[in-house]
Order: sequence, then C-alpha cells, then structure tokens
Amino acid sequence: MRRDTFLKSLAALAATGALPTAWAQAGANLKMLIPANPGGGWDTTGRALGKAMLDAKQAATVTYDNKGGAAGALGLAPFLASAKGDPNQLMVMGAVMLGGLITSKSPLNLMQATPLARLTTEYNVFVLPANSPFKTMAEVIAQLKKDPGSVKWGGGSRGATEHIAAAMIAREAGVDPAKINYVAFRGGGEATAAILGGNVTIGGSGMSEFAEYIKTGKMKPVAVTSGQRLASDKNIPTLKELGINVEIGNWRGVFGAPGITPAQRKGLIDALVATTQSASWKEALAKNDWMPAVLTGDDFTKFVDSEFASLRAIMAKSGMIS
Repeated sequence: MRRDTFLKSLAALAATGALPTAWAQAGANLKMLIPANPGGGWDTTGRALGKAMLDAKQAATVTYDNKGGAAGALGLAPFLASAKGDPNQLMVMGAVMLGGLITSKSPLNLMQATPLARLTTEYNVFVLPANSPFKTMAEVIAQLKKDPGSVKWGGGSRGATEHIAAAMIAREAGVDPAKINYVAFRGGGEATAAILGGNVTIGGSGMSEFAEYIKTGKMKPVAVTSGQRLASDKNIPTLKELGINVEIGNWRGVFGAPGITPAQRKGLIDALVATTQSASWKEALAKNDWMPAVLTGDDFTKFVDSEFASLRAIMAKSGMIS
C-alpha cells in the first residue's frame, strides 16, 4: 500500500471512531493502582473504570493493584517512586486522599504525579446498624451533645469526607469537634463490617457502598450530606432538612504517573474521556448512584489545588487541624 493511501485509510478510521487512541495502541496493558483495600469506593471506581476502558477498547488488558491505608498515602508513595515516566500506569484518587494528606501532614506531594481527570462525585449517607437503639439522626446528635465520646463514628481513613462531615456536624451541634470519637478503617469493606456488627454507633460512606444493606434492612439511613435528597432514595433526609447546615461531596478522579510527556498525558485524557462516554461507564454511574463530574487536564489541576485550600479551611474551622 502506498504511504499516502495508508495515511488516508488511517484518517478514515479515525473519522469513524474505529481507530483507538494513540495511548491505547502504545499502552494497551494498563496497570491501575487502587490505594485502598477491596470493597470501598476507590476499589469500586477503579474496577468499574477498568472494565469500561476494556469495553470501550481504550485498553487491551487491565490489572489492579490494591494498596490500602493512610487515606491512600501507602499507595501513593510507591506510585510516585516507581511509576515515573510510565504512561501505562494510573492511580485512582479523590477528596479522601487530599483530606488524609492534610490531616497526617504527610511529606508526600500528590502533584508530583500527573493530574488527568475528575470522573464522579457522590454524597455520604449516614447509617445506623439495624439493631441500633437510635432511630434518627436527631437522637444521635442528642447523645453526642450529652457525651461526645460515647458516639462512635465509623468511616474511612482520617480526613475522609465522612470524617470531615462528622466534625462539621459536631460543630453545628455546639460540640467541640476535637472530642468526636471517629473510628477510621482502611477500606469500605472493613467499615461496612463494623457497622453491620454494631461495633460503631453510626457509619458514613457513599450510597454505592451501603445500598444493598439499606435495601435489605441491615442498615437504617438517617441523613445524607447532599443539598437535595438523592434521586435513588428520596426517603433519606438531608442534614440541612434536619437543621444541620452541612453539605459536603466526595469526588473521585485519576492521576497518571510522574514525568509522562504532554503527548502521553493527552492520550490518557482522550482515552478516559472516550471511556466516560461509553455505555459500560454510564451503567456504572447508574448502578452506584455516582454523578458524572468530568473535568480534565489543566482545569482538573486547578480544581485539585483549590480543593486542597478549601479542605484545609474546612478542617481548620472544624477543629480537625491547627
């Protein structure tokens, strides 16, 4: 085939969408770092993203590496150290990682990695174990006011959005946020087990992690951190409806390895955007009650920087950091 004919063929394929992205051709074997234990929001997001990338033909294979702990810092450290310059490695991350890095005063610099895209946002649902003596959030708050330490709040790592929300709730209730008894778990699976076992008073996480237990009556939802009731379950009141002026969301995104080239970054972003337009990804959004919140490239970088500043301000005001 003559070179000009070959180039015209490539152009025709690209126009029809039959040609995979440059990244998909060069980096078909994708490695996805999930800096959390199995069963939580990051794990669900990473595996749903990997499946969607395969279905959308943006990758030939996807392998997953779970490294949980310290709000993602235990996974972030080796990613920064060993993935440098590798366009085939991605890391799932989100607001929880930012909060964890702030509360732990970690020396790790997230921005050494390459910001690619924000994908979703969701709100936290607070639930009670089925056998809880409490029936409503109002009853939990009344107990919090009486004896802050007696209320065990279960959730993800320190600095997770449910931890920040608990501190904000305490502040709104007139309780010193430093006195809340927050029990941090390494992953959503551990937190869920603690709630089901009645080992915490109240637990918080995304609706995607609690939905099946709420449906079967093993957990009782008492509040959501959104501004409006969730479309998937309009029976759960918002904190604001309960007179608690707290609203906070939990977003998740993807970073690439440190030191990749601008062209490699663009290829990865193009692959992610194509994936978010696939039927497979849209099914994952509906199934997990995630809201699409795609933001890419430099806009995503600016967003992460502003989120660091915003979370520090919220956490300082709530007494979580000095």
